[in-house]
Amino acid sequence: MELIVDIPGKAYPIYIERGSIKNLAAYLNLNRKIMVITDDGVPKEYLETVLAQLPQGYHHVVKQGEGAKSLPVFGKLCQKLLDCGFHRNDAVIALGGGVVGDLSGYVAASYMRGIDFINIPTTTLSQVDSSIGGKVAVNLGEVKNIVGAFYQPKAVIIDSDTLATLTKRHFYNGLVEALKAALIGNEHLFDLFVKGEIEDNIDEIIYQSLLVKKAVVEADETEQGQRALLNLGHTLGHGIESIFGLGGLYHGECVALGMLPMIENDALRKQVKDIFQQKLHIPTDTVIEKEHILEIIAKDKKMQGKQITIVKVPQVGKAYLEKVDFQEIKTYVDKL
Repeated sequence: MELIVDIPGKAYPIYIERGSIKNLAAYLNLNRKIMVITDDGVPKEYLETVLAQLPQGYHHVVKQGEGAKSLPVFGKLCQKLLDCGFHRNDAVIALGGGVVGDLSGYVAASYMRGIDFINIPTTTLSQVDSSIGGKVAVNLGEVKNIVGAFYQPKAVIIDSDTLATLTKRHFYNGLVEALKAALIGNEHLFDLFVKGEIEDNIDEIIYQSLLVKKAVVEADETEQGQRALLNLGHTLGHGIESIFGLGGLYHGECVALGMLPMIENDALRKQVKDIFQQKLHIPTDTVIEKEHILEIIAKDKKMQGKQITIVKVPQVGKAYLEKVDFQEIKTYVDKL
């Protein structure tokens, strides 16, 4: 299965195919220097499978977790590309989850002002969401994704067989982003969560999630307007994630908590909370330092003066943007 993200001058394919990680030559130009960036949580067999197909393959393994998305790690990777003689016609492959994709993409965007970036996501979160759209970044201190760029990949290869090695918690954590996509603009996808067995429908969930993100990114590549809909749950979620030291709770778990106050319909909010608890096994009763969250949100890159744009959901498949005063954010934090 193939989708095309049709951004003028930057269009790229998404290949969704089981077993594709073993047959990269069918999708990519492998006859050049390629640096594979992964983390120590990705099974070694995936790295070995990719490297075995690269005539001029190099690799770098970072420590698993948000700590890898830092300027020191970014600098080390750029230095390694330079030491290995990489030029503009060479490429970087991200092999892993959202952290690896964000870090690798920013390295590719920055080295020699841009070399080819290929994303091979291996987690549910990265397969349903973060692998496409071109947002690449690293963190600065406790503030997430504050240093980065918009840089589209040349290709994305999604092999859902790689999900088999995830822990159940990682598997379900990533599916929060799929449920987010459903709330934004896909009633059929929402029905898959309500009525279906998630594991049995995972390929369809991935595909339907990507349809939502593809449409939004094509309409607004650099988040000048409607792309901000994809931030549903993220304003509060990033604040929650930061107070846990970019660890403890996973990204999707934090976004789940951040989504609930933004659902305006009480019945729908309860339905979504039930999906989180019963189908995705997401904790929704976590004790949170609310004042610290407000301090983090004040540094959010979406802040414009004393206002910030939030995403609200009145019904499934419908979402809208609303600019609110920072003081009003406290009312949503209080609902956590």
